[in-house]
Amino acid sequence: MRRVVASAFVSLDGIMQAPGGREEDPTGGFTLGGWMAGYASDDMDIGTAGFDGGGRELLLGRRTYEIFEAYWPYQPAAHPIAKTLNAAKKHVASRTLTSLHWHNSSLLQGDAVSAIGALKAQAGPDMQLIGSGNLLQSLQAAALIDEYNIWIFPLVLGRGKRLFGEAARPAALRLVRTRVSASGVVMSTYVPDGDIKPGSFASTEPSERELARRKKMADDRW
Repeated sequence: MRRVVASAFVSLDGIMQAPGGREEDPTGGFTLGGWMAGYASDDMDIGTAGFDGGGRELLLGRRTYEIFEAYWPYQPAAHPIAKTLNAAKKHVASRTLTSLHWHNSSLLQGDAVSAIGALKAQAGPDMQLIGSGNLLQSLQAAALIDEYNIWIFPLVLGRGKRLFGEAARPAALRLVRTRVSASGVVMSTYVPDGDIKPGSFASTEPSERELARRKKMADDRW
């Protein structure tokens, strides 16, 4: 079975909307698009976190697909990210699009979660989900994501589309690697780690103070 790898840029308060440009996604009156631009540094390796889609098929939601389709096909052929994204096979989840114009793109048929579950069971390369917040949340709720590459930028946006919403499936994650860029971006990779195991910091054994209190109460009764 092949894996689904999700990669996203988020703010410290979990907002992932429009990281790359002012007009990228202004829905809901969001005015802070392009918020990641001031944090670029040479030690931020886009490829290792899957943001270039190298060696994988892409999973894209409608809005992310439209943003990418309007930009990457028109970049120089030698551009390393354009080269990998343009060449990759792309699976697009949309209820409104009827045709796709970006090379090697196809619409997922029927329910997107079921279609991606079927793709996972087939032979082939891993599948890379970039951005695509609504699709990411649906796949997380269905426990179909095998790895998360989350880059947390040191800023608070206050409002906008969040990485995880109220419908998120409670689940534990295990940190497998993390680095901090020169600009303060925390670049971490997580994998699922089973169910959450609630506990308590309260001691199951009574403290000496509690034992003394109980003894005094017993003495007082006599």
